[in-house]
Amino acid sequence: SGVAMKVSFDGNETYLIQQLSGGQKSLVALALIFAIQRLDPAPFYFFDEIDANLDATHRAAVAGLIQSQASKGTQFVTTTFRPEFVNAGDVWFGVSHRNKISSVDQVTKEQALEFILDEPNRQ
Repeated sequence: SGVAMKVSFDGNETYLIQQLSGGQKSLVALALIFAIQRLDPAPFYFFDEIDANLDATHRAAVAGLIQSQASKGTQFVTTTFRPEFVNAGDVWFGVSHRNKISSVDQVTKEQALEFILDEPNRQ
């Protein structure tokens, strides 16, 4: 029937993975990825909006973990619409779409923050 996974966030009560919220599932998946990364590191990781289901506290914690791993020589590229990940970055890029053409340009941290903070107004 496959693999069953039980997790605990406080060291006491355990939960089946199916019982977890989207944010909790994201944290478990990231914990597994980072555990493997510490055992057998890859030089490069690409994460697409891994912070989408996390609250601000957990986003900041994950961003800090990525920042500490990046200082050890591993490169991380993340996409985000959240300020916690932008604040942890050291290089930022913006993707724009004009006339059915996408372009990628390096932007400043301030421009990246302005873009994501203004995003709800564009929808």
